[in-house]
Amino acid sequence: MPRFLVDVNLPRWFSQWNSADYIHQHDIDASLHDQLIWEYARMHDLTIITKDSDFTSRILLSKPPPKIIHIRLGNMDMRNFHAAIAKCWQEVLAMNETHKLVTVHAGRIEGVR
Repeated sequence: MPRFLVDVNLPRWFSQWNSADYIHQHDIDASLHDQLIWEYARMHDLTIITKDSDFTSRILLSKPPPKIIHIRLGNMDMRNFHAAIAKCWQEVLAMNETHKLVTVHAGRIEGVR
């Protein structure tokens, strides 16, 4: 059963998220708008992984579920994106256990409980 929903604005074919723990929005419905993504994740107790700041704004005013992992690395090619995520992903997952929002920046990770 998936634990994470990867938003449409992130790579669908990404080795870091190639397991049964992850489902990509394309596998549900690529055209879902943010409210329906939020509701789907809430109903299925999924953490949303996104680059979309709208989810961060929403989680700051709401109680989980869903939780949010907000990736704020800016624009970069897929090779550098993969390297950046691979470097910090275990720490992100650990923080996700105790925080409702985990924000991944270049060089640091922040969390909100």
